[in-house]
Amino acid sequence: MDARRIVYVTYIASTQDAVWNALTNPDVTQLYWYGTRVESDWKVGSKVVYRRGGEVTDEHIVLAVDPPHSFRHSFHPVFAEEFRKEDPSRVTFAIEQSGGVVRLTLIHDEFPPNSRIIAGCRESWPPIISSLKSLLETGKPLPTINFPPVPDVPFRVRSLRTKPQTDASLPPTTAQQ
Repeated sequence: MDARRIVYVTYIASTQDAVWNALTNPDVTQLYWYGTRVESDWKVGSKVVYRRGGEVTDEHIVLAVDPPHSFRHSFHPVFAEEFRKEDPSRVTFAIEQSGGVVRLTLIHDEFPPNSRIIAGCRESWPPIISSLKSLLETGKPLPTINFPPVPDVPFRVRSLRTKPQTDASLPPTTAQQ
């Protein structure tokens, strides 16, 4: 596993076109991306600007685009001097349809050695994509969240070490009631 690569996959009860629109339409991104408008004309070589509260936070370049299947852009935050100095990384979104479900895959890679940005990206992508999923499935994005960072060291989840339930100990299903 490459320590400088983030892969996040989720499954959304939606359509490929709806997911594409949610990722590329600034009027929709600001709903689930905590006020961030993702603005671009989505042509190779064009800028992708992340704008929050009217301020530009990130400036990227479209590297590849295949609507409604995938797109890739450079990733370069500019809201802090330490991030402006870092070489851009790369973000790829793949959108695949199977029946009424979309598999959305995010790959964020090509971080420079000793990247100062990667830790924040590891923490930021899951709630952003989860909020997109919530918006498309329920019509409402996730509320603003404030969790502590996920620990770097693996930890044991006590509930995974308990005795497995037998069929007799499982609650009855709706059909059995």
